Amino acid sequence: ILSPLILITSLIIKINAPGGPIFFGHKRIGKDGKFFRVYKFRTMVVNAEEKLQKMLDENPEISAEYEKYFKLRDDPRVIPYIGDFMRRSSLDELPQFFNSLIGNMSVVGPRPIVEEEISKYGKYKTKLYSVKPGVTGLWQVSGRNDITYDERVALDMEYIDTYSPAMDIKIIMKTILVMIFRRGAY
Repeated sequence: ILSPLILITSLIIKINAPGGPIFFGHKRIGKDGKFFRVYKFRTMVVNAEEKLQKMLDENPEISAEYEKYFKLRDDPRVIPYIGDFMRRSSLDELPQFFNSLIGNMSVVGPRPIVEEEISKYGKYKTKLYSVKPGVTGLWQVSGRNDITYDERVALDMEYIDTYSPAMDIKIIMKTILVMIFRRGAY
């Protein structure tokens, strides 16, 4: 069903950001603490990691923001126009359905995190590892990037504690609205 949208998005990336891959694979932690590659559309310039390190080294404010959220609100590494649009609309996350198809992720669940974020989960690390991460989840429909990291952790734990198929359907419906209205995304 998503194939036409994935094809069109791929072509737009190739046209607007030539010289780099269309997809980006990033190492994340999944169920049982096992690492896997999460797939996304590339929204950043080719040398994004080097740019990030330079920014963090040269600017304490940016470094503090990144340490707190593991994201930057006005990230200069994002491909102008198309990268920003994809991130705000969450279109960059569509390839994660491939992760769901091959069994690394579920459609709904806690956010797949990078190794550096695990310390933020503290005593909840084991609980986080007890379920597959999701393409969408409770914190993505409850404020996204407008909430603190502690609130994200609490929402992930709430999801694990109160999971039900009805909750998943509600989160999927809310995800569609969040994508359309782009609240809290950057």
